[in-house]
Amino acid sequence: MSSFETIVPALAEALEKRGYAALTPVQKAVLGPELGDADALVSAQTGSGKTVAFGLAVAPTLLGGATRFADAGAPLGLVVAPTRELALQVRRELEWLYELTGAQIASCVGGMDMRTERRALERGAHIVVGTPGRLRDHITRGALDMSALKAVVLDEADEMLDLGFREDLEFILDAAPAGRRTLMFSATVPRSIATLAQGYQRNAVRISAGGEEKQHLDIEYRALNVAQADRENAIINVLRYYEARNALVFCNTRAAVNHLTARFNNRNFSVVALSGELSQSERSHALQAMRDGRAKVCIATDVAARGIDLPNLELVVHADLPSNPETLLHRSGRTGRAGRKGVSALIVPGNTRRRTERLLQNAGIKATWASPPSADEVLRRDDERILADPALGEPVGEEERGFIDTLLKQRGAEQVAAAFVRLCRASRSAPEDLLEVAAFAPSPDRPARREETASRRDDFGDSVWFSLSVGRRQNAEPRWLIPMLCRTGGMSKREIGAIKMQPEETFVQIAADWADRFLEAIGPERKLQGNIVVKRIDGTPDLSRAGYQQPKPDKKPHRGKRSFDHDQAHSPRKPKFEKHAPASASERPATEAKPWAGKTGKAKFDKAAGPAKHKKSKKRPA
Repeated sequence: MSSFETIVPALAEALEKRGYAALTPVQKAVLGPELGDADALVSAQTGSGKTVAFGLAVAPTLLGGATRFADAGAPLGLVVAPTRELALQVRRELEWLYELTGAQIASCVGGMDMRTERRALERGAHIVVGTPGRLRDHITRGALDMSALKAVVLDEADEMLDLGFREDLEFILDAAPAGRRTLMFSATVPRSIATLAQGYQRNAVRISAGGEEKQHLDIEYRALNVAQADRENAIINVLRYYEARNALVFCNTRAAVNHLTARFNNRNFSVVALSGELSQSERSHALQAMRDGRAKVCIATDVAARGIDLPNLELVVHADLPSNPETLLHRSGRTGRAGRKGVSALIVPGNTRRRTERLLQNAGIKATWASPPSADEVLRRDDERILADPALGEPVGEEERGFIDTLLKQRGAEQVAAAFVRLCRASRSAPEDLLEVAAFAPSPDRPARREETASRRDDFGDSVWFSLSVGRRQNAEPRWLIPMLCRTGGMSKREIGAIKMQPEETFVQIAADWADRFLEAIGPERKLQGNIVVKRIDGTPDLSRAGYQQPKPDKKPHRGKRSFDHDQAHSPRKPKFEKHAPASASERPATEAKPWAGKTGKAKFDKAAGPAKHKKSKKRPA
């Protein structure tokens, strides 16, 4: 007796065969008695089992009470997904779910051979899965017969609208029979989705699946403060620290994907790329490499990674911050699926900190603010993994003992252990040495001011003050001055005390035992990058005089701000009527310009004087 009594028997048996012990909240919700054969608008987060959910929901409608499908003809069910990868993934899921029903499932996605798809549709299919553009093409060409459809499913409906598929979706829904069921699944239900549902659904049951909070608990969110120059190095250290079986790095552009792919390949990472410029075959090979272990890191854009499911994905890195909370949730939802734990790490350069705070707040996520793993922390983590390697606990085999004794006798245990450690470390990319940036945890009551994160250190101790020839008027800020000082002066943030900004000058407090080394590091010209001049100051700077320049007494005021009295006293002007007073004929110079002759600007023909000798001349003939 199946433990899934309310499910079609063939599908219940497939679930048990697949190893399902219990249904997820969204799967239970679509099987409730309140839904029945009605339309549904379902909101559930990614990774919550939506594909199996709508497969279970439409099965009674498609089978019509039978245990198996009859011979395939015109499609009975249609599933629309936003991307090729998601559509092909949905097809794979439905194939094992409907295996015992004898269902024929066809796919129609962009990038595949249309002729092959057309032949599959001509042979007959019970369920068709496709992307909006390709499905519309097949409908327009008469290859996809919509007359027998009983159910239409829109998967990731919010994403399809965001990608501009509204017109295609409306075309597909208009072509479907009026009596079909329409099920919409979406991570969020914005106004655009609600409007689409009102136009194409009848008395739809609104389902908001539970368990979304639990999914977020399975994901550890970390916001990592980095210097702008260390953004890529921080990603390398994060990948090295976690050593995830599968990691996904998100970028906002194709150019960024290509750049990071080249960089990580050079650093000995097994990496693949996913972006819109790749062909369907290349994208399929990349995902297969991730699934079978030939690659561990996938660098992708949001569109290319939409809907992909990597079973062993343990780490998501946001190399570029997502544009909105929904994208953040979708990216992070690639990990922490089906009860597995995952980490979502946001790389936060100093100039994007406020934006990151708003993004996390709007997404309802509480992240741990920290610094990225340092090189020492990565190496310590490597040592822990070596000590925890199961191979060290396995007993010595008889066939190995002879050579082991010889090796220890000739080289010694210490030399053998050192060689073993070197071999283990040589197989991994060396971690990067990062600039120190203070981790920032925003206060729930009042966020810290921008200058407060680095410029207030009253208990700094013995120090020397330096003057930099850049100030607020040159947009100087501690968040980029500190990394520049550390990089150029060869020191860490701990050696920098207070930073006091002035309009044309900045005063920096540096630990006394580092002052001479700092001057030696910046060179005899005493300049930082951008020709910023550095001067050593004796004592404490006088902020009441620093950076202030008296205005020159002979400086002329701006002409737009002269007062009436000033103009009359120093720059008397002629009255307006004198400015345009006509001169007598005897006083008028021979080269006087001809008065304006109309809007066209063309000189009128003077019969007495004749035409002008040059067509562009405005002077009267002598």
